[in-house]
Amino acid sequence: MIRIDAVLETGATVGFTAWPVAEPAGDGILALSGRMSPAEVGTAMAVIFGYGDIPTTPTGELHQLLDRHLADAETLLAPGGLRVRDTATGARILPGCCCGLENWREWRDVPHEKGIWLGHDPHTEVEHVAGAVRLRQGAGPPSLPSSQHEVEIRLDDLPDLLTTVQRRLQGFLGLVRPWASEISPRAADRLVAVLDESFEINGSLAFG
Repeated sequence: MIRIDAVLETGATVGFTAWPVAEPAGDGILALSGRMSPAEVGTAMAVIFGYGDIPTTPTGELHQLLDRHLADAETLLAPGGLRVRDTATGARILPGCCCGLENWREWRDVPHEKGIWLGHDPHTEVEHVAGAVRLRQGAGPPSLPSSQHEVEIRLDDLPDLLTTVQRRLQGFLGLVRPWASEISPRAADRLVAVLDESFEINGSLAFG
């Protein structure tokens, strides 16, 4: 079974103290969904603010600090993207360096054999085969054999897989408002709106 998750890289949250964050996973990856704990939502927000060099204190002024950043950058970016796993074989493909969550919708272009940015280090090779796309990652944790860096996705399955990614992102977005209401109530509505716009969470996926 193939599973695709929207994920963030969380290594930069070590030592973060502006609000509670979760203990990082061993692989430094956090999957976004509506089942995250408040501390995991805090981790995601720490990643996003940290990647944009947006100050996180005082927390009561997060809405103003965010708007000052957007006045220059216009949008938010975040290290991560889509993680692909084959639950039957244990194989997985991780976002490469410099891949961003903001590009997740590019996966809609895969059936049309258009190039998509999956990052580098490790580089991911995309090969189209009969009715499927094969992803092969050139490097990965040394504990995994090479066969566990290769995943094949049926093209007919991709729309449903990406729709599930979107639902999980919407679930995450639904958790941001109550999280922000505890951390910085004046920022709650603004955070939800900016995250939705920057990472294109809502709106039709328009497969075609």
